[in-house]
Amino acid sequence: MSRQFLPLVLVFGLGASSALRAQSAHPNVLVSTISSPEETAIAINPKNTRELVAGANISNQYYSTNGGQTWTWRPLSSPYGVWGDPCVVADTTGAFYFFHLSNPGGSVNTSFPFVDRMQVQRAATAATPFTFRGYFGLNPPKQQDKEWVAVNRKTNALYATWTEFDAYGSLASTDSSRIVFSKSRDQGLTWTAPKRISKVGGDAVDEDNTVEGAVPAVGPNGEIYTAWAGPLGLTFNRSLDDGLTWLRSEKVIASVPGGWDFPVAGIYRANGLPITACDVSQGPNRGTIYVNWSDQRNGPSDTDVWLVKSTDGGQTWSAPRRVNNDTAGHQQFFTWMTIDQATGYLWFVFYDRRNYPANATETRTDVYGARSTDGGQTFQNFRLSQSPFVPNPGVFFGDYTNITAHNNVVRPIWTRLDNQQLSVWTALIDVTVLANKNAATLPGLSLQVYPNPAREAVQAALQLPLAAPATVRLLSLEGQLLRTVLNHELITTGQRRLTSPVADLAAGVYLLEVQVGEYSLHRKVLVAH
Repeated sequence: MSRQFLPLVLVFGLGASSALRAQSAHPNVLVSTISSPEETAIAINPKNTRELVAGANISNQYYSTNGGQTWTWRPLSSPYGVWGDPCVVADTTGAFYFFHLSNPGGSVNTSFPFVDRMQVQRAATAATPFTFRGYFGLNPPKQQDKEWVAVNRKTNALYATWTEFDAYGSLASTDSSRIVFSKSRDQGLTWTAPKRISKVGGDAVDEDNTVEGAVPAVGPNGEIYTAWAGPLGLTFNRSLDDGLTWLRSEKVIASVPGGWDFPVAGIYRANGLPITACDVSQGPNRGTIYVNWSDQRNGPSDTDVWLVKSTDGGQTWSAPRRVNNDTAGHQQFFTWMTIDQATGYLWFVFYDRRNYPANATETRTDVYGARSTDGGQTFQNFRLSQSPFVPNPGVFFGDYTNITAHNNVVRPIWTRLDNQQLSVWTALIDVTVLANKNAATLPGLSLQVYPNPAREAVQAALQLPLAAPATVRLLSLEGQLLRTVLNHELITTGQRRLTSPVADLAAGVYLLEVQVGEYSLHRKVLVAH
């Protein structure tokens, strides 16, 4: 007998729609207000996603053992003093590492210059107190800044990249900056001598012409990738031999119009420094390198978040794609990106002003997230913060937000200001809400799936009222990609019939995911043999 199928309705959404203005579906959790926290970092234990560790300037550390629902604050200390730039990572054993700058002037040891090295502290579990492990980058009288670290998931080696200054903040033409690299194979105890990996240096001013923002990433076979911003724009380098050798000269992969240091109303200091990540999942985009940043190529009142990618190890790069999908004239800034290595999905967090008047003086600020389930082809945007806040240019917000993810457990972290009170927040992102985003309907857009149950193959009829790129994929209930039916393919007006084999799948329930524009929805597919 014939069966009736209800249409699957997808929505093309731009701008401040009523759905976007609605309260966030992702519960917000206050991490802490202690010690005026700002500039945040967070990491998740890949062995136990209920364990998280976070940090904030200057010496704040936090941990959660229930998936981020509650947090405990602890102060951080070290024999060389604690300064800024917190970086938190976790290795495959479940151990956490907390990296930060030094502050010898604030300790009993005053024989070293300010920010003279980076330090590493280690905790065997989230609830274990951090203990000082070692330091790297010491090269007096030069000064070190903006370190970030990646973990090799095969060996648990630690790879660090950062900026070295001849004299931080110096206007002298004789002082410059450079990107350097070091690694540790003994859980941060000892480190290799710093190796310069930027042929073209920058000035030492800590502005547009300084080379900064080197975030390392590790490829499927231990490749080391990193990108940074500076006088050349966005540049990239790589090592294929565990950091021993690098490209002779960095590769320019994108322009950064307006520079990486730019003004945003209400913000003490804003930047668009890049974040590099590599997909090492077993998904279809394994090995793809991504670089995420923000800039003002569309004008000082229209900061946007961008992404480029390389599928050939950094040889060639895509044109920039805009991650935020609002209308022109709004500010999106302080972006960060991570990859869920269990699914291959890209996750982003950034400050966002799309829901308020497009003008240069508007400072009401939300926090938004974005995800891409198709390798950076399309982006689903969603509001994270439950309410806006109003920053104050007299209050330093730090230089970054952060986000971590594993196996569909996704936790961003950010700073906000309320009545002159700085606070750190996270959100318990509900991936099921994102997978079933359904706002106002778009007449004429539908999907029918048949037969259901299916034995050999499942058929789908996709109806679009206007031409648009669509991605259709078959997933397990856990979100694992089983096969791609359409990959960001332009579908003309009318109906498109699709087929996906299922004979090789075990009997059970699966999901057919359709993504058009910023929204993705699912239909259940029952396989019976």
